[in-house]
Amino acid sequence: MSELFDAVDALVASRSPLPPPAERKRLRQAHALTLDEVAAALDVRRATVSAWESGKTETRPPQREPYARLLKQLAQLYPAAESTAAPQEDTPAPKTSSGPAPTAQTQPAGEAVEAATATTPGTAPSAVSVAAHAPGAASRPARAVRQPQTSRRPGAPKAAPAGTPAPGSPYAHGPLLVLDADTERNVTGYGIGGLILDVPAKSLPALVEWTLTEAQLGAERLHGSGKDADPLLVLTEAACERYGLPAELSESERLAGRLPEGHKVIKQLKRADWQLTKRGLGPWARIYRPAQGSRRQCVQLCIPSWHALDDRAWGHAAQLQPAELARVLGVYATRVMTPVGSTAVTGLELMTALNPPTRASEPDADGHRHAEQRPGSLGTQPVDPAPCEATDGHPVLAHLPRFHVRGPGERLFEEAYDWARDLTDAECMQRYLVGIDVNLAFGAAANGAVVGLASPPVHVTNPVFDASAPGSWLVDLSHVDLSRVKVGKQWRELDADLLPSPFTPTGERPEGPAWYATPTVAYAVELGYDVAPLEAWVRPEGGRFLDGWYKRLRNAYVDTMADLGVAEKLAPHQFLEAMDGYKQRDAELAIVVDAVKMTVKGGIGKLQEKARGGGWKPGQAWPALARPTWRPDIRATVISRARINMHRKMLHLAAATGRYPVAVLSDCAVYAADGPSPLDVLPYDADGKTVPGSFRLGVSPGMVKHEGTQSVLWGADVLEQLGADGKTANLARYIKTGEVTAKDTGE
Repeated sequence: MSELFDAVDALVASRSPLPPPAERKRLRQAHALTLDEVAAALDVRRATVSAWESGKTETRPPQREPYARLLKQLAQLYPAAESTAAPQEDTPAPKTSSGPAPTAQTQPAGEAVEAATATTPGTAPSAVSVAAHAPGAASRPARAVRQPQTSRRPGAPKAAPAGTPAPGSPYAHGPLLVLDADTERNVTGYGIGGLILDVPAKSLPALVEWTLTEAQLGAERLHGSGKDADPLLVLTEAACERYGLPAELSESERLAGRLPEGHKVIKQLKRADWQLTKRGLGPWARIYRPAQGSRRQCVQLCIPSWHALDDRAWGHAAQLQPAELARVLGVYATRVMTPVGSTAVTGLELMTALNPPTRASEPDADGHRHAEQRPGSLGTQPVDPAPCEATDGHPVLAHLPRFHVRGPGERLFEEAYDWARDLTDAECMQRYLVGIDVNLAFGAAANGAVVGLASPPVHVTNPVFDASAPGSWLVDLSHVDLSRVKVGKQWRELDADLLPSPFTPTGERPEGPAWYATPTVAYAVELGYDVAPLEAWVRPEGGRFLDGWYKRLRNAYVDTMADLGVAEKLAPHQFLEAMDGYKQRDAELAIVVDAVKMTVKGGIGKLQEKARGGGWKPGQAWPALARPTWRPDIRATVISRARINMHRKMLHLAAATGRYPVAVLSDCAVYAADGPSPLDVLPYDADGKTVPGSFRLGVSPGMVKHEGTQSVLWGADVLEQLGADGKTANLARYIKTGEVTAKDTGE
């Protein structure tokens, strides 16, 4: 019998005990650790740590021991305060009437709706949980009455949905609310996880005050040195009218992008000592009071009926019902970040949120801390670009003649592919044209990219090329001959006429010296050719600034695709089957997927935001230049890597199979094939393996999906129809739908 006891003791000792899920989150937050930091230390995904903290899953070896060690050390640093309050049973609160002096009434057992006693000052609004996505539900959800601050979503002990704040969090009701008003002018707020709140505020200033004092809205910082996200209120047309705002902007207001300063609601805000940022009260607005110490007082507004949600990024989200819109924006907020404007603006802000410019210093002699620049960040001050990197009209180019047009020897021009050629006779004999599209191509290119940080560029004459140095290089690459290149370190003979040049967006072979980003020049060396730069603008300080940004967006994309039934590591045929009609499985999550993709693309584009507005003149600074994140050199590096990655995959496929693309548009390539499937283009074997270094089917960023298939006859008709001035129509632009009039979305 003692052997059995020994075996039981050994079994117990083999697993270190862990504190309850809520305590795990408390300890992490007490030490200002983010989910990403803990996930990186334990070599797991962010979602895994979140699941441990919500109790959705339990920690298993080999991560259990180090995770237990982490929590044990944090518990020693931050012991839990002993609670003096008596434990409360998980029972529904008595329902109250709507009269001025509510009287408690007894609820029958199994009643579906929880209610609570009337609110007194300092208590939080009520929270009623309903299905977040209930197709066919026509009736408006029952209104909630307020309950004490200790209340939570009913329905325990059921696990909270992913991303739902844990009980006890300062943001217990999540990052945002979608506000709607009924015919009686009562306002309801819809949050994440099916949350419904009763909103008592009668004016916009009162709404802002309520949001900051009672609503428990916001989101935790994404980095220990960053700041928490401000609460977001999304106003429907009915809510706008309830708070004195127009349901739609007039033509003049739409052109101005805001309400006039004399509007009555803006006057109400000013009388209550609230301020608006420079962009005023427009589709995306920030209402704030100056910070007091470390406490921020800011609320964001999003007004879909004022075109806050661009249909290119958010599809039909603006037409959704409040609960459905709350689900869409809530999933995006928890997986990416709380929106702060368009997806492009949010993508740019995400870079700073994940890599803040400053941190708290070590205590000085007096024990005080101060802000200091974080290593690996872009710092707090903008950096002027090199002249070759500057966009036309930039102040560093003010010395140029007014109508001067810069050529390749004066301007860095790293853009995505737009290349096409005519079909060969052999390709005309095949039946189909198959388009394959790279998932999150710019995101995959950002991963691992070494970019310049806070130091200004340094000019060098006749430098020795260094592939590890971020910068721009003036070099002649016209001698690189694609008919004989190294592929996988072996020289191979190829048909250069059927491939685009990797060095220009148009795919044309360069002529003479031109400016290129480091990845482009490094690829020429990879192909087996020597390079001799004439000049360079290099940055002495470099780092992988975008890695965290990529990982955040990659996980958001992959997790949402998994929710839509498209998981990672599927066999090629299984992946194609899962992708077939995936957006129809959940139209709301499909919106989130598209928004994540546009966040990647728009965030990279915002690094080089151009001057806008009628008053700007060439040579003058524009507002975007004041940002440390106005970095055209970083944008050029990412786009260069994306184009080179695309060419490398096409090169490996051509070397292994003799198959060449007929058109390339950004991250989409079109091939002629005998069958309609990508499997008729990509040579997978029985074990699910394909050409190393080439295209692979899958959901992960950098892998490819099926973009569309049309017939070769269709392609010949398009080429004939659109062929003019010696130019060849790009079939990749129309391969998805086959409609020549289809709008080019850049996908």
